[in-house]
Amino acid sequence: MSITTRAAVVESGGAPFTLSDVVLDDPAPHEAVVRLVAAGLCHTDLGVASGGLPFPLPGVLGHEGAGVVESVGSAVTGVAPGDHVVLSFTSCGDCRNCHGGHPAYCAGWLPLNLIGGRRADGTSTISRDGEPLGGHFFGQSSFAERALVDERSLVNVDPAVPLASIAPLGCGVQTGVGAVWNVLKPATGSAIVVLGAGAVGLSAVMAAALTPATTIIAVDRVAERLQLAKELGATHTVDASGPPLGEAVAEITGGQGADGIVETTGNTTVLRQGVDALAARGTLVVVGAPPFGSEVALDVNGLLGGKRVVGLTLGDSETQSFIPALVELVKAGRLPLDRLIATYPFADIDQAVRDMTAGRTIKPVLLF
Repeated sequence: MSITTRAAVVESGGAPFTLSDVVLDDPAPHEAVVRLVAAGLCHTDLGVASGGLPFPLPGVLGHEGAGVVESVGSAVTGVAPGDHVVLSFTSCGDCRNCHGGHPAYCAGWLPLNLIGGRRADGTSTISRDGEPLGGHFFGQSSFAERALVDERSLVNVDPAVPLASIAPLGCGVQTGVGAVWNVLKPATGSAIVVLGAGAVGLSAVMAAALTPATTIIAVDRVAERLQLAKELGATHTVDASGPPLGEAVAEITGGQGADGIVETTGNTTVLRQGVDALAARGTLVVVGAPPFGSEVALDVNGLLGGKRVVGLTLGDSETQSFIPALVELVKAGRLPLDRLIATYPFADIDQAVRDMTAGRTIKPVLLF
């Protein structure tokens, strides 16, 4: 039976989020209805809402949901009504990368998560006044009081952990943590640099502090964020408006350079500076996403010292094992996400957008 619920709808590119009654389609066999308790607001949501990606609008976004399962489709086996869940990205489950434990690189990732707006079979999950809306965003479209969620987006989590404290795990946090744990994998004594101290960058700082890296350098222009980075585990901070990045990193590392760099800003100039600041055999992980078609020029001879530049989607994480581990770290106080989060009533979503855009809030979390 279809369900009417309240959702934040983006009517067209650049329009604000407006609350509206929408209708969820009947759950397919591999879908569940989730009552949202909290949902993180991410820069990807803002980029799509601005019209920067070809997602069908009007539509419902949201991809860091957390809530309680209300009902499940006939073929769902991983969760049951009453379970607490974090919602993350979806994937086909059948391609080579899904079978290999890398669902973030699913062959159908873009249409299933970011630009399709519908199920893989082309059917719509959300409608209004009989007209289909863009939905199925990351398999969830969680800017709504209830969401129709793809089974592969559902991660069962410990009900003892408040859902508002772990909603950001679905995207931004697992991206920053995964950049460090799944790609850089710091060896003892490594020097790690994080470019940008937003939610993803600070998650990378916290992750690095849980590794054998002994030098963790956070780079940003905002003094308050650099101070927070130090409190979360950075051993050094660099004001991006000061000396060139390469000089600052060389001074801190005794001329060696960085063994690993996480680039979260999406600024191609910053990316180039990061590559130049790498040590021999160092790796830079590209996390920040500039507009489609952006290019960066690199010194080819500068790469011959074994430097690597690696792109990353969603931390290259296998969500069913990765997210519960992060939940346990939050529960134990070893991943203090509360330092990043500011909460807002769902009705104040536009205020949350303004605060995030202005840099007043690192990670807004909407409460339902």
